[in-house]
Amino acid sequence: MATGRAPQAAAGPVLRRADDTGGDGEGLGEGAVGLAPPTPPPGISPSRARLTVAVLCYINLLNYMDRFTVAGVLPDIEAFFSIGDSSSGLLQTVFISSYMVLAPVFGYLGDRHSRKRLLCLGIALWSAVTLASSFVPRERFWALLVARALVGVGEASYSTVAPTLIADLFAGADRSRMLGCFYLAVPLGSGLGYIAGAKVKEAAADWHWALRVTPGLGVVAVVLLFVVVKEPPRGAVERPLDAPLHYTSWATDLRALATNRSFVLSTLGFTAVAFVTGALALWAPAFLYRSRLASGAREPCAEPRGCHADESLIFGALTCVTGVLGVGAGVELSRRLRPVTPRADPLLCAAGLLGSAPFLFLAVVCARATVLLTYIFIFVGETLLSLNWAIVADILLYVVVPTRRSTAEALQIVVSHLLGDAGSPYLIGVISDRLRRGAPDSFLAAARSLEHALLLCAFAGALGGGFFLATALFLEGDRRRAQLDAQRMLPAEDGDDGEIVVPQRGRPTKVPVSSVLI
Repeated sequence: MATGRAPQAAAGPVLRRADDTGGDGEGLGEGAVGLAPPTPPPGISPSRARLTVAVLCYINLLNYMDRFTVAGVLPDIEAFFSIGDSSSGLLQTVFISSYMVLAPVFGYLGDRHSRKRLLCLGIALWSAVTLASSFVPRERFWALLVARALVGVGEASYSTVAPTLIADLFAGADRSRMLGCFYLAVPLGSGLGYIAGAKVKEAAADWHWALRVTPGLGVVAVVLLFVVVKEPPRGAVERPLDAPLHYTSWATDLRALATNRSFVLSTLGFTAVAFVTGALALWAPAFLYRSRLASGAREPCAEPRGCHADESLIFGALTCVTGVLGVGAGVELSRRLRPVTPRADPLLCAAGLLGSAPFLFLAVVCARATVLLTYIFIFVGETLLSLNWAIVADILLYVVVPTRRSTAEALQIVVSHLLGDAGSPYLIGVISDRLRRGAPDSFLAAARSLEHALLLCAFAGALGGGFFLATALFLEGDRRRAQLDAQRMLPAEDGDDGEIVVPQRGRPTKVPVSSVLI
């Protein structure tokens, strides 16, 4: 815009139409109305805002390292506790179940109380419980399950709150880039979890030490939160700072989110992503190891503690690399395609899932025939699957008003985990065990049963792609309504009922809402 920042700041957030890019490179489509991206809120410098995001990225890295360290040493846990595939799958299922059950509680608290304190409490809890879980004796497998469930409680506080802090520090293309950095921690942390688990176990000759890495790093995270992070006001980059937020009841929030079609459909699409990633995270290294045994490419382990360390390291490295490539490519493609079509984000997510499905299918069916091709298919499939991590988070933040974002994050966590990775590891384990029932006890039977169970991932990915295609049909209207609602949710001043600020002839001008809600 040609007008200076001073009048805009005085008048509040300035709305713009699709042909006014506002410098962020985002077009919102015909007739759409969007917010011009402001600087970080007063009292928080741009460097402090970026440093805050860096701290949140570090904690998210630890979050996913902690989740997948267990998968990196899964055969050792099975041998130590003398459990089968079904019980192994429960380790991830109980963690995700508690995580999703407590997410709505922390979502409600995150919309109404200090988010910084919630983060510190959650990180301290998950670090303490993770450390305690490394001392569970072999006859107390149930205690390990309880510990993993408590870790989910701690992580629920973080995952529902952290993205909303980023949303209140940045807007427009800057927000997309920061979310991209934040969600790079998902594949990096997952991959490092495999690698750290395998390497620490190898160095210490004891898998228990693999669970003692992240707790110490968690203490550092709490200190950084206290020292570095300054919590911004909610909706700080989308409303006048002197205007109080108007909160609605939790029931009203839930009803509003349930009727937000873009939020509902993108959540279902992300559920498919969670289903696939949860199943692969736990079972891919074990499947690759069994496939190599069945093909004769590897000798059986004489000592269970040394089993499938190579597969964990390779799969962990692939997860890191493909995640960085996928998340980075997703953010950049989204930035470039938004001016072309306002539906770019859900279409990119759909393309990623639909494209990954055949490669994951081929990776599973070719595992016993050729290891090299299997890893190539995994590389391509996981890269395409990772396209959507930051994009899905961005969709949620721009189709939901600021006072409901933590609740929306919580609901997305509940649905995506309840129907996704809470059950997929256990489901794959149960199918594998059922398929092996009555079959001869051989390496080939073990590999085949897990192969057939993992084929379910490819079909889940294709279904998720369909949900994102449906999201594209409603995105423009839901985004426009969220932006207008963010203005109208502020208590009206005398003589200002039903008016918002829009640019007219280069100046911010108050006009009736009905004149822009077309």
